[in-house]
Amino acid sequence: MLTEDGKHLYVSYDEYHKLIEKLAIKIYQSGWKFDTILCLARGGMRPGDILSRIFGTPLAIMSTSSYRAEAGTQQGHLDIAHYITTPRGQIAGKVLLVDDLADTGHTLAAVIDRLRNNYQPITELRSAVIWTKGSSAFTADYSVELLPTDPWIHQPFEGYDTLPPEKLLARWQI
Repeated sequence: MLTEDGKHLYVSYDEYHKLIEKLAIKIYQSGWKFDTILCLARGGMRPGDILSRIFGTPLAIMSTSSYRAEAGTQQGHLDIAHYITTPRGQIAGKVLLVDDLADTGHTLAAVIDRLRNNYQPITELRSAVIWTKGSSAFTADYSVELLPTDPWIHQPFEGYDTLPPEKLLARWQI
């Protein structure tokens, strides 16, 4: 649910999964066939996993990180892993790059640049995200929602960012 001022978008688990299903439908309806899904950890892991199951394709993972400060709400320096974890030894062929959102677009643009320059076995590369913010410098090949007001997206699992093990234990002690 988008707040009246357009500054915050609150997403339930149910809505989150429906959006991933809508993304799968867009990809399917495009007719594009791909060999591997490459998700960006952490935000692209959940959508990547679900898309991998729907399309029956292997899931590869590349770690990136830029949102670390202030419980993950403040963007900092972008770190991109040098290696990709894939069940097929080396990522190759047609690859669908998946993340949760194109916020500024800098992460997706940097990852695509790295993939195109350092992974020659990739013959075709397309991107998919759930959300694209209006101010994003990147436009994914597949996206479900355009957010022109650039709201902060409150995803349903973010409560775990501030739930250390001792608090979890206290919650479950009888």
